[in-house]
Amino acid sequence: MHQFQVSQTLKMGVPNELIPIEHYLRQPQRLVQAITDPSRLQQLAPSQFRLQLRPLQFMMLRLEPTVDLQVWIQDEGTLHLRSLDCSLRGGDFLPQSFRLELAGTLSPHRLLTTTELRGKVDLKVQVDVPLPVKLIPEPVLSNSGRAFLNGILLTIKYRLERQLVQDYRRWVQGNLGGLMSTGAIPGGSPAS
Repeated sequence: MHQFQVSQTLKMGVPNELIPIEHYLRQPQRLVQAITDPSRLQQLAPSQFRLQLRPLQFMMLRLEPTVDLQVWIQDEGTLHLRSLDCSLRGGDFLPQSFRLELAGTLSPHRLLTTTELRGKVDLKVQVDVPLPVKLIPEPVLSNSGRAFLNGILLTIKYRLERQLVQDYRRWVQGNLGGLMSTGAIPGGSPAS
């Protein structure tokens, strides 16, 4: 059984809007949709999602993982994400055993004109590699596995950085009309 483990951190500024980003983060489906193709996403419960990843090619293996995720937010505004289950489809050399563990956090830190989102995600995969892959020297296999997983996390990070601010602004604009008519705009002055 081989184990590959990688981590990524995120630090990004989000301009403060009339509705603070903490309210946006309380809607986990929006964040999950920001990091993936919505057509590959199924909501299982209010805070649980099934994500079907695009087919991945690793050495001689073609893998199609499906991951069940749980997303929740704590009172202080930190968003948590973790994998609950994983299944795998693929080609001829499908591993006999495959386990994926994903855990991440995203927390808002209010500044004067922006809110800085700070996050970290850890991804660990344990896999019983099939015979053709076992013939690859261990250092090459380990480095390739870590590079492969790191590429997945970098793609998620890039999508989050690119799409979260746009989706947050659309969400604010869509909610401002109703909130302004009732006088119920959440907020408060930003703290530094």
